[in-house]
This record gives sequence, structure tokens and C-alpha cells, in this order.
Amino acid sequence: MNIKTTPIQGLLELQPNVFKDGRGYFLESWNEKKLINEGFSFEFVQDNQSCSQKHVLRGIHFQIPPFDQGKLVRVVQGSAIDVAVDLRKNSPTYGKYHKVLLSDKKQNMFWVPSGFGHAFVTLEDNTLFLYKCTNYYDKNSECSIIWNDPDLNIDWEVSNPILSEKDLEAISFKDFKSPFTL
Repeated sequence: MNIKTTPIQGLLELQPNVFKDGRGYFLESWNEKKLINEGFSFEFVQDNQSCSQKHVLRGIHFQIPPFDQGKLVRVVQGSAIDVAVDLRKNSPTYGKYHKVLLSDKKQNMFWVPSGFGHAFVTLEDNTLFLYKCTNYYDKNSECSIIWNDPDLNIDWEVSNPILSEKDLEAISFKDFKSPFTL
């Protein structure tokens, strides 16, 4: 497993070793023992999966403490632009974002720790997105920031995304009072 840091502390891109032959391929998407040796150790308690059509945008989502979640995300079919926004109020990169192209061709993963908002927009129909979460879903703790917030100025690379009613009603970044710290 190759682990690549990003310009924002805490965000990591993971590239598993993929073994291909005439039958197809094999990869380990999670091996706790190997990743502990790389300094990556988290207990995952919930796995989620979503399927989305082309240009569906989900996010910018997060849960507030004590139900905050870290997420290890990947695309097993299709492709998506995955975005993490730093919501840690004392971070030098507070309000900055980093995006990664996740796809079934690249087989890569993105680690989004607690303290970040998370979102993605799909680039293909029937994109299957998997999340490994470090905490359980808690409806009363879920929050979202509006996807097209002018202060965040995220380049989604898609002009007219398909959004849920919940995501259309999300708050602005300037109205968000962060409970997260470094």
C-alpha cells in the first residue's frame, strides 16, 4: 500500500497494490496490521455504500462531536471527484479544500479524518461509492455546508449537479461555528 500525503494535514490518498492477470485483479482494500506499520490505525465500525447517477453531488457532510466520523472512501465502479474541507478552526488550512479523483480504474482511496466536511460529485452513471466510518451515523449530529458556498469556492468541474433537498438547504460556511480543533 502506498500512502501519499496531501497539502492539508491529515488527508491521505492511499493506493493499494493491485495484482492483475488474465482472470482480472486482486487487491487488499484494508489490512489493519500492514497499515498500523505505516502509522495508520483506526477502528472502523460502519460501512456504507451509495450508487449515484452521473453528476449527482452529495455533501458537504459531517457529524459534530461526539459522533464525528473519519471516513476511508473509494469508488468501486465509475468515478467521482471527492472533496474534503478542513473545518478545524485552529488549523492553518481552515476553510481550504482538497480534491481527489477516485475511480474504479485507479483503485485509489481517500482518508478523510474527523474535522473535515466531505462531499463528492459523480462523473459516470451507476457510480458505486464505499465508505468505511470510524463512528456510527447519528441523525441528530449530522450537518452540511452548502455545496456552492462562495467562501469555499470549490471547483466541482460540473456545472449543474443533481442535489438532494437536504443538500440544497445546507448552511453557509460563514454561518458554521466549528466544534473541531486540530
